[in-house]
Amino acid sequence: MKRRNFLQNTSFAATAALIGRSSAAESDALETLAEHRIEQIEFKEVRFSWPRLVGKNSRLDVHGQHHRLTAAVVHTDKSATGWGSAWRPDDGLTDLIRGKRVSELIDPASGILNPQLHFLDFALHDLAGIILDQPVYQMLGAKGPKESLLYSGMIYFDELEPKDHPAGLDKVIENCAWDLDHGYRQLKVKIGRGGKWYPHDEGLKTDIEIVRRIHDTFKDRGVELLVDANDAYSVEDAIAFLEGIRGVPLFWFEEPFREDREKTKQLRDWMHGNGYENTLVADGEADPDPAFCLELAREHILDAILHDTQSYGFTAWRKLMPKLVGCGTAASPHAWGDRFKTNYTIHLAAGLGNCCTIEGVTCESEDVDFGDYPLEDGKVTVSDAPGFGMKLLV
Repeated sequence: MKRRNFLQNTSFAATAALIGRSSAAESDALETLAEHRIEQIEFKEVRFSWPRLVGKNSRLDVHGQHHRLTAAVVHTDKSATGWGSAWRPDDGLTDLIRGKRVSELIDPASGILNPQLHFLDFALHDLAGIILDQPVYQMLGAKGPKESLLYSGMIYFDELEPKDHPAGLDKVIENCAWDLDHGYRQLKVKIGRGGKWYPHDEGLKTDIEIVRRIHDTFKDRGVELLVDANDAYSVEDAIAFLEGIRGVPLFWFEEPFREDREKTKQLRDWMHGNGYENTLVADGEADPDPAFCLELAREHILDAILHDTQSYGFTAWRKLMPKLVGCGTAASPHAWGDRFKTNYTIHLAAGLGNCCTIEGVTCESEDVDFGDYPLEDGKVTVSDAPGFGMKLLV
């Protein structure tokens, strides 16, 4: 199937059929939420780890392995509890929320009702799903498939560590094999080594070498590659890289350089004339200008939009997705960092459709039960548990 036809079951006809969700059902949902008032909001630190040390990318040094994040936990006066990744807001904002009806804070049909509640976007969606006894993706309309492609986003500059005794390119192959054994079939390979860690020409040569080597090593296992330069390339670098890996199919080329109308069009035109017409050009992850990215989508210059699931916002994505569907542009909300964002994005995909693939971040945690999101042969299935289906154990 051609990449350009990725919209699969989220066609205009399918979407139109679901737009007319029963207003009576939405009214009933709001009435149910109105029966609950916010009684308490607390913040907890949650520990999680990646399965191995994650190294550099083209811009950042070693990402590490063991991390913490803040979770917002929201309790109602009827003993319902929802939670989600968050950050601590300015003092006083949580005081304004206490005593409010849940229906004053979130509408199941559209999301949070006040942009100031951005820090509670996930927690309130989780809470609403739990009160209504339905998974978040159903609250969003269940417009997409329950199964989605899931790629490993675990970086792959592993040849550079440890600093005093670099492991070499065999370590990259070893870690790719681990991810394939875990269940992934798509691997996103970071490139752009010449941006910071290598001399320019050597970095570009190594980018080409490692992508070819991964393809040649694992092509019999059905691996599909994505590449991400984290804005470290020029147009000339991007074309030289693609020429260097000619014959290696790519699902997408992410962030070759900062979003730029003329440069992106130049690269995309070259790709379409040189055997990469089915490779998506994806951008909009790092410090994006969402309005400009939407312009590029409407002009069919960008093929996939990648704003971050958390910093851009779950509710913001609910508003953006129909616009992307309208102009035939794919979505893959950026989820790097933790599995929490991966699971949130899986609900966006199953709820709204139009996600061409999802960023998988493999995590372990003693503080969280990540829920039922099985990964098999490269596809992940959304949880049917209420809310986001994850349990806080601390």
